[in-house]
Amino acid sequence: MNWVLGTIGEHCTVTSSKRFHLSDRSKEGVPFFCSKEIIQKVNGEDVTDCDYIKEEAYESVKKQYGVPEAGDLLITTRGTYGIPYIYRETDRFYFADGNLTWLKDFDDELSARFLYYWVNSYDGQKMIDAIAKGTAQKAVPIASIKTLQIPIPPIEIQKRISDILSVYDDLIENNQKQIKLLEEAAQRLYKEWFVDLRFPGHEDTPIVDGVPEGWQKDTVGGICSLNKETISSEQVSKDTPYIGLEHIPRVDFCLSSWGKAGDVTSNKYRYAEDDIIFGKIRPYFHKVGFAINSGVVSTDSFVMKAQYGLWGLLLMTVFDKAFVDYTYKTCKEGAKMPRADWKQMEKYEVLIPDKAVRSAFEDNIWSITRRIKVLAFQNLELAEARDRLLPKLMSGEIEV
Repeated sequence: MNWVLGTIGEHCTVTSSKRFHLSDRSKEGVPFFCSKEIIQKVNGEDVTDCDYIKEEAYESVKKQYGVPEAGDLLITTRGTYGIPYIYRETDRFYFADGNLTWLKDFDDELSARFLYYWVNSYDGQKMIDAIAKGTAQKAVPIASIKTLQIPIPPIEIQKRISDILSVYDDLIENNQKQIKLLEEAAQRLYKEWFVDLRFPGHEDTPIVDGVPEGWQKDTVGGICSLNKETISSEQVSKDTPYIGLEHIPRVDFCLSSWGKAGDVTSNKYRYAEDDIIFGKIRPYFHKVGFAINSGVVSTDSFVMKAQYGLWGLLLMTVFDKAFVDYTYKTCKEGAKMPRADWKQMEKYEVLIPDKAVRSAFEDNIWSITRRIKVLAFQNLELAEARDRLLPKLMSGEIEV
């Protein structure tokens, strides 16, 4: 196979954005992303919290300098660097200078999709890491990306390699979309039954002081216990799954990402499969989900264990925005960073339905989360298969 060495800058324009100052930001308009938001999109998460620039500012920049178009490649170059993202037809955002490098105007000898997969490969990550500069927070200079030398096969081979790998990515993305729909169904069910009180049989159930007849009031602390026992790094295998705040998604409630306990030396909590994990440091109170395996977790999280068969109710309650907002309002101010205050959190009021409604709700939530878990494990297997194949394709070991 005829592969040649060439620099990235020989085959595309490597640049960044027009600089916007803080005074140019607004509360609405066109989303303005940094590395964090791109990483969220790469992980299949919705970006729900970001800066904006005014529509007129975006249109002005678009007219004078251009903006990313479908097929352009963005690479995070500050903080968590080396994460590639291909701009889509449905995307409409601008980005912060220095946080992302913009690769556009690819010639006929290098495909943006092929370069995307090369950046994701072991060799690509190793080379990008080698050109990162800085001590406190490393950054990857644009000039260094231009001169990165990569092996380039004929364009037809590039397309075949990208097509093979994108099959895995497309399946993962479809599963993520299904997971999102299932999560939305669970949220709608919770809102309908426990917020709007439109549960099965509500038409014939009297409401007294905001509580349906046969229901009772309780608290989060009444239906939940916490695992507060810490363990040291020496007490667990280095390969034990470890969930840190970085592994808890911002909006999804299925914890399908984790690291290894050997990567951290601080004390941890144990968690079991289906335990609910809640980030306790602001601004991570909205990070909450249930575990699909057993392992250890950062002590910057609460490990919640449901009581009395109310797992679904506990999960949906602590995932609900009203509970997250309450956690923000009642957090304990600390010397370093505000922390969620369990003494306040456990007082949060919960409605406990009668036996029939309780059983129906738990069955529904359990069924939904089991389907989510199956899809999450499928995605893990697909990602592992893709990642095993990636270096063999990118090195030419497997001919296509």
